[in-house]
Amino acid sequence: MRTTTVDVSGFRTPLDPLVIEKHLRRHKGVRKVAANFASASATVTYDEALVSDTELEQAVRDCGFHCAGQVVPRHVCAPGQDAVSADARHDHAHNKAAPSSKAASKAQHADHGEHDAMADMGHGPGMDMQAMARDMRNRFLVALAFTVPIFFLAPMGMDFLRVNPPFGWDLDLVLFVLASGAILWPGWPFFIAAVRALQRGVFNMAVLVLLSVGTGYLFSVGTTFFFEAENFYEASALLLVFILLGHWLEMRARAGASEAIRRLMDLAPPTAKVIRQGVEVEISTSEVLVGDVVVVRPGGKIPVDGVIEEGASEIDESMLTGESLPVSKKVGDTVVGGSINKTGAFRYRATKVGSDTALAQIVKLVQEAQNSKAPAQLLADRASQWLVLAAIVIGLLTFAVWFWIIGQTLLFALTLTITVFVIACPDALGLATPMAVMVGTGLGAAHGILIKDAAALEDAVKLDVVIFDKTGTLTMGQPKVEQVVPGPGFDEATVIATAAAIEQGSEHHIAVAVLERAKGLALPPLTDFAAFEGKGVRAVVDGRTVYSGNRMLMEENGIDLGPLAARSVELQGAGRTVAHIAQDGRVIGLIAIADAPRPTARETIERLQALGVKVAMITGDNLGTAQRIGRELGIDIVLAEVLPGDKAAKVKELQAQGNKVGMVGDGVNDAPALTQSDVGFAIGAGTDVAIESAKVVLMRSDTLDVVKAIELSRATLRKMHQNLWWAVGYNVVAFPAAAGVFYPITLSPEVAAIAMSGSSVLVAVNALLLKRLRLGEGRPHGRRTAAVTVAEQAA
Repeated sequence: MRTTTVDVSGFRTPLDPLVIEKHLRRHKGVRKVAANFASASATVTYDEALVSDTELEQAVRDCGFHCAGQVVPRHVCAPGQDAVSADARHDHAHNKAAPSSKAASKAQHADHGEHDAMADMGHGPGMDMQAMARDMRNRFLVALAFTVPIFFLAPMGMDFLRVNPPFGWDLDLVLFVLASGAILWPGWPFFIAAVRALQRGVFNMAVLVLLSVGTGYLFSVGTTFFFEAENFYEASALLLVFILLGHWLEMRARAGASEAIRRLMDLAPPTAKVIRQGVEVEISTSEVLVGDVVVVRPGGKIPVDGVIEEGASEIDESMLTGESLPVSKKVGDTVVGGSINKTGAFRYRATKVGSDTALAQIVKLVQEAQNSKAPAQLLADRASQWLVLAAIVIGLLTFAVWFWIIGQTLLFALTLTITVFVIACPDALGLATPMAVMVGTGLGAAHGILIKDAAALEDAVKLDVVIFDKTGTLTMGQPKVEQVVPGPGFDEATVIATAAAIEQGSEHHIAVAVLERAKGLALPPLTDFAAFEGKGVRAVVDGRTVYSGNRMLMEENGIDLGPLAARSVELQGAGRTVAHIAQDGRVIGLIAIADAPRPTARETIERLQALGVKVAMITGDNLGTAQRIGRELGIDIVLAEVLPGDKAAKVKELQAQGNKVGMVGDGVNDAPALTQSDVGFAIGAGTDVAIESAKVVLMRSDTLDVVKAIELSRATLRKMHQNLWWAVGYNVVAFPAAAGVFYPITLSPEVAAIAMSGSSVLVAVNALLLKRLRLGEGRPHGRRTAAVTVAEQAA
């Protein structure tokens, strides 16, 4: 199974994506599809053995939309292009080093239509969001230009300004010509979208525009050429003008919502300097190969991922990870494409290019999150379609009641019918949640908080308990030996040397601390090494069996602590992790190890508790040590002496008590617990964002990001609910008003169009107000941070 996100342009209404979803779901091999009006893209999960990327893209085009291929960051290689090594394409590399490298480059990519499309960020010959907004503006202006003279020639305008048709032309023919200019080209996208939707069994806003504007226009044409009656040219043209104005404003808001991911996609530089055949040449970033040596100078952007081979520098990764301070990099360290070199010059070897880079993975994750649908959105999508059907039925009933039963004129009944068609606003329902999700996930990405799907946003709001893994999460993950207590007949040096000898074979954090303390000592070799998960290690050193571990390991092997038992309890009660060192069945000493809490750990716990969320700590430490740390940090629930393999079971226990549980830990070692939890937070992931076990990826190691993620989820869900309540409330009031229930107070189609368009724009703008949220401050006003400022510039 593979998941890909493709660019789709040509959406005119928020329900247009349903056309693609319905069509693609019928395709063999497609397991899941979610298209998004706000992001102008579709995320598809499919079986590669049954359907290809090309077939999926063609299926999108069959629906009448433009598809430019996979969404990837600008300047990277074409979607689907294999990340091959420089050695494997030696001849190609040689050509690039030649003076005609630019021509060779063009020839190499001539067959990649998708790559050509990416020069415009995946839009190709289709229009991007800004272009679609401009197109809608142009259609609005054309419609307005034709509608103004229609208004002056209509009865109201003629009475006011006494304007008559020029040259004695027939008034109806002049109105017909002007109305055709005001309606046919400006409204053409809606008419096509309506036909396209009806062919796929979808009822959307375009269908209502076709019915309202189309009915008024065709009826007016009939009055001009076939029968006597009052025409609707003025009403139809004004109606479309207001609809176009609303959609133009809506698209401008939609473009602002997508700006966060657009900024990510623009991070990669257009060119890179690489060494080819011993010569430094400048090539397109899309042409960098795995294994190329890339040259970066001060102030330059890093084009692709790699490992430094020569030089050192300070790297600004804030645009990717949200980490505000530059990170020191030296030989052997990894660098990430899209980050900025601050000081020194260096050379590095490319290890990941194109869609394999961290930047491409981040863009992919954010795009998939924005295209995912929360349960509320799935309900809203269904309700939107039923709303269109309800508008059609209510409109026809309105005509029947007023014309045949009450006996009003044809003009009056038809006016109310058109008003009902146009006042219904499925767009507001369709935009209510995707706009909020898009802004929320984009704001999170600007802070290094990557939320994988809309369901995770809703789940994070419901959390009752958040469990933190102690070591490396609540603590710094840099334990140090604080005290060595030798047993009778032994000294500190002997205890440390013996412990270090056995810990050579371990990668546990205790082993790291002991080996650091023993640095410089000559350590004897060991044999028969064995590790016991969550307990300790055993090995043979100089012919003697040595154990290093907790009290449980000693008890299981029948080793008595003797005179050191009381001291062990005392150290554990002081919050220290105690390693018991035993040799030939006798404890020869104790090593007390401490890992300092993170500076933000206590603040994180206090703020979670202020949000009404209980905090639990899970650790393999003994109960005394764990409780001491728990009291120090103010933790509600302490889960001690838990083996690594039992963490998921502890999560399950809390869930069985009726709690919604979040788990914060390492995306690799804590994977089972993260998967078991309702919301898994993988902390300290850096740019390794492809962590399957977590629903939320925190790129930094700051526990406060957990608070920010929950605050962001609550604010986003609040906007979703506000938008949904408005959309539902508007339609509940609008239908009776449009149908003439409050007669003699009635609405004209033009007023209905303003109300409908205003409703959609209001929902979109309300979602954009989410950008005012100051993450980490818990309120929409306060001190501005650099990361928030960056995110706000997307507005």
